Amino acid sequence: MNGFLNSTLESKLKSLNLTAMREVYQDLSERIVKEQLSHIDYLEELTRIELEHRHQLSVQQLQKAAKLPRNKLLLDFDITRVPSLHPGLLNNLSKGDFIDRNENILIFGNPGTGKSHLSIALAREWCLQGRKCLYITAANLVQNLLVAKSKMALSNCIKRLDRFEVLIIDDISYIPYEKTESDVLFILLAERYEQRSMVITSNLVFSGWEQIFKDKMTTNAAIDRLVHHSTILELNSESYRIRAAKDNQNNLNQKLSDQPLKTDSKKENKNVK
Repeated sequence: MNGFLNSTLESKLKSLNLTAMREVYQDLSERIVKEQLSHIDYLEELTRIELEHRHQLSVQQLQKAAKLPRNKLLLDFDITRVPSLHPGLLNNLSKGDFIDRNENILIFGNPGTGKSHLSIALAREWCLQGRKCLYITAANLVQNLLVAKSKMALSNCIKRLDRFEVLIIDDISYIPYEKTESDVLFILLAERYEQRSMVITSNLVFSGWEQIFKDKMTTNAAIDRLVHHSTILELNSESYRIRAAKDNQNNLNQKLSDQPLKTDSKKENKNVK
């Protein structure tokens, strides 16, 4: 009889899509009885487990939709290499309050200074909080916009991007742009101005952005919109990759120096005779 009741209950829980409850309700009921807790305690614990399960699924879906290329953690970002960057600032940005104000983050630095690492790690934190983010390189973004424009669907493409609370555009200065490319990029930036947040990484400081937008007026207009509500992070320091290569070489040199010097024993014996 109990088996039939359990089967019926599981069927109902399944139809209600209460996956976590269906998996734990029996074991949990035994613990509740053993610990002499109330029916309310049982229901509360079941509900907590179901909500936690759904939160985890939601986070997984958000991270998948964000298309983060690597698993970078904020804890792994070596902030000591950037003395001007305060840990409290990164902590505040990771909370995502700026997203509700439709503000931007602009990250500048030479190649290898951690711009991509930081943008990915921050995006991961926002996904954990239930935020909708999308990571995309500037090159891929521009190509997507150009394809949409060729199909007379640029407006629809930008509206689809509008679903994401934060758009992370990586390496905006990585490649030289043609005028048609910089034009669609500017249209996107203008459309998201004061409507949605962006995180943009760049090897070029603002004075070099005319290489991107081709003319002074468009360059100034783009910078004006981005800077108006933004936090600017400057990461210029020695490249992570260069420093790692130096550390590896130093470690190798140390190992070699610790090894005893090998000599030709036969030659030494001959010299002794």
